[in-house]
Amino acid sequence: MKISFGRYLPLNSIVHRVDPRIKLVVLICLIVSIFFHTGFEGYAIIGVAVLTIFFCAKLPFLMLFRLMRPILFMTIILFMINCFLAGSSPEVGMIWHWGAIKLSYKAIFVSLYTGVRIYLMILITTILTTTTQPLDLTLALEDIMMPLKVIKFPVHIISMIISIALRSIPTLLDEAGRILKAQASRGVDLKNGHFKEKVKSLVSLIIPLLVSSFQKAEDLAYAMDSRGYDPQGKRTRFRQYHIDFKDICFFILGVGILAFIISYSVHPNIFWRIPFIDDYYAI
Repeated sequence: MKISFGRYLPLNSIVHRVDPRIKLVVLICLIVSIFFHTGFEGYAIIGVAVLTIFFCAKLPFLMLFRLMRPILFMTIILFMINCFLAGSSPEVGMIWHWGAIKLSYKAIFVSLYTGVRIYLMILITTILTTTTQPLDLTLALEDIMMPLKVIKFPVHIISMIISIALRSIPTLLDEAGRILKAQASRGVDLKNGHFKEKVKSLVSLIIPLLVSSFQKAEDLAYAMDSRGYDPQGKRTRFRQYHIDFKDICFFILGVGILAFIISYSVHPNIFWRIPFIDDYYAI
């Protein structure tokens, strides 16, 4: 089963049934906790929590590896850059040195550290979009930003824009796949050839994708207008959300992990850390 990033999967899991407002707050707490400097030990704690939520949502196991492919490529690029920038002293951490290239433990750990951080953020975002319907996500964003209405902030318009943007991701990926197959049938080769030839072939993908994106945006605008959608109008809701025990437990989990990660980053000495890794992954 081929799964696009960001597409809602209608599965029967406890994560799907969690209140979308609570789910959004918890996953934002997990994303915020990633930005605190806690090292690989802190990321291991966050990773266990995220994977637990992932498997409780009954999402396909292969999705973990599909999301990992672009991160591996990015990590390799970061490692090549860090071999020039993240050098170490000759006495500590140096593995191999040749001119401006310095292969060190710090370059390795900084690259892995950044790669794990990006992978966790993408995984958390994927869990949110695959377990929450676009309409529920829009209403959740609107409820969370409700206090901003006091200062005349267009809460409903912003939440609708974010929801449409998230929903457009799998649509654009599917459209890119169809364009690739159509161009391949016309003899365009994006895999072989020199770099200059690949760039020229890539233009045949980007231009039709941009044209299709603007066309879909125009169709969506006409559809919303024909149905009488008024962003400034006073609206009522058919869906009413209620917080129950599982939502409270989920909220405590997210806020508890964020509080633990904050205290772990502020007072790292009160927890056990891996001395060897701690010497080299500091950024």
